[in-house]
Amino acid sequence: MNVSIGLLITIIGLLCTATGVVLGLLTLNRNKKNDFKSSVKNDATESAIIKTKLDNIGQSVDSIRIDFKASDQRWTALSERAIRNEESVKQAHKRIDKIENKGEF
Repeated sequence: MNVSIGLLITIIGLLCTATGVVLGLLTLNRNKKNDFKSSVKNDATESAIIKTKLDNIGQSVDSIRIDFKASDQRWTALSERAIRNEESVKQAHKRIDKIENKGEF
């Protein structure tokens, strides 16, 4: 079995090239899977962050709504008190006018 050195080197080179191609394809496939997994993880993380922020915004809006209702109730109470005070002052002025008209004052 006489195999020339050139042929032996060519066969070894082809085997190394084929091995490199197979290893490259396996690495590419593994990296695609890892990239997909990390992409899914990143998307899930971003979704969770966005959901948390939206929940916080919703809670803040609810808090503002409650504060607004309380302020509205206070304004309503103050308005009613002002109306009662105006009526009382009006009655007091009528009594004062009667006293002045009688000449007692």
